[in-house]
Amino acid sequence: TSEMAPFAKTGGLADVSAALPKALVRLGHRVTVFLPRYGPIAFPPGEFLGSVHVPVDALPRSAGFYRRTLEDGVTVVFIEHPPFFNRPHLYGAGNHDYDDNRLRFAFFSRACLEYLRSRGERPDVFHAHDWQTGLVPVYLKAFYWDDPTLHRSPCVFTIHNLAYQGNFAPDTAAVLGLPGHLGGDGLEFHGQVSYMKGGIAFAEMLNTVSPNHATEIQRDDMGYGFGGLLRGRAADLWGILNGVDYDEWDPQVDRHIVKNYSVRDLTGKAACKADLLAAYGLPASPDLPLAGITSRLVYAKGFDIVVGAWWDLLQRPLRMVVLGTGEPAVQDGFRALAARAPDRFAARFAYDTGLAHKVEAGSDMFLMPSRFEPCGLTQMYSLRYGTVPIVRSTGGLVDTVEPYAPATRRGTGFRFDNADGTGLVWALDQALALWGDRTSWRRLMRNGMLRDFSWERSARGYEELYRRAMAKV
Repeated sequence: TSEMAPFAKTGGLADVSAALPKALVRLGHRVTVFLPRYGPIAFPPGEFLGSVHVPVDALPRSAGFYRRTLEDGVTVVFIEHPPFFNRPHLYGAGNHDYDDNRLRFAFFSRACLEYLRSRGERPDVFHAHDWQTGLVPVYLKAFYWDDPTLHRSPCVFTIHNLAYQGNFAPDTAAVLGLPGHLGGDGLEFHGQVSYMKGGIAFAEMLNTVSPNHATEIQRDDMGYGFGGLLRGRAADLWGILNGVDYDEWDPQVDRHIVKNYSVRDLTGKAACKADLLAAYGLPASPDLPLAGITSRLVYAKGFDIVVGAWWDLLQRPLRMVVLGTGEPAVQDGFRALAARAPDRFAARFAYDTGLAHKVEAGSDMFLMPSRFEPCGLTQMYSLRYGTVPIVRSTGGLVDTVEPYAPATRRGTGFRFDNADGTGLVWALDQALALWGDRTSWRRLMRNGMLRDFSWERSARGYEELYRRAMAKV
């Protein structure tokens, strides 16, 4: 993986790369994670194990290896190559990718394999994540299929975000010394070489991070150019939800909130709401529902829809707090909304883990109007905190939020289909109507708090995926 919390993180991939191995170790497996030793990671990151030559392009290059065993039993091997990784950022500075990313992550993928070959170690299965390691199954087939150590090693490839594809110049396959035939059907993508396509085409099994998203990405309008290829591999494509680390996200044990509470005793939630309102400078008013947002404030997350519905929002008995950073236009929209109604709307444009916990615990509702959401985690946090999610029906939001049904009193939240203000306000009105029935609202809260999205559950899905991959070689 190119990311793993707490060592290197730009998004959710880092959290998955930390939590899934930990859950697999708890199930009795031995897990080694390979990670570049980026500049911000303290040196040395672990015990030095030596170095090996890594044949990636025409230049002589070698990788150093440092091993550390974490408290949870996961082994991390850091791959050291200062010309590629001793930089302040993972992929680039600002909005500009590093020019040599094609070499950086080809080197990383090949170095993982050379480390194992040099030590005579063959894992039962490789698990590669996103385009940055999409060449792992390609290299396994091209150079290691008959290797004495790594012969016929199976690989699982996980697609976290299909929009980021690792597409590079058409001479990339030649630069990397890959067999000529791989540049055609194997890696070619609209005149470029795609590392994402390499992972999709050459791994034994594929998955993405929710069952619904696994179906979505087979459609041409959601497949980012890979819809046909993914339809062709539909039998090998699974959807496995990401899990929640309940050691960190649970109101019973959360160290960031003013008062802990549980599904059996909800009294602490009122104190959390009062604390959140005070933190945002909003007046105390426990009877007025409070909607929370914690997210990147970008178009893909649908928050321009919230901003665009400002007039309708002002007509509702509602307050809102926002936490996150993102596109200037979206931030400006929330800033204007707060200026129009400073006693009801407030925003903080920052990344603040402690405050994010307070928003989850202190809000009554949680808004997530995403246009695109492969899995989503914050809606699962909200369920555990008794904060009712209002989400758009896309990706993992469909798999994790069950629409409330008044007749049966089943469900955990509210969903809307159309990515527009009309849909959002319709769902919000459903929630506000139920808010007036306190008994039904508390039942809805408890429905969500009882849902289990633990990593153990997800890890058992990956166990079966690994078994399928191993059976194919």
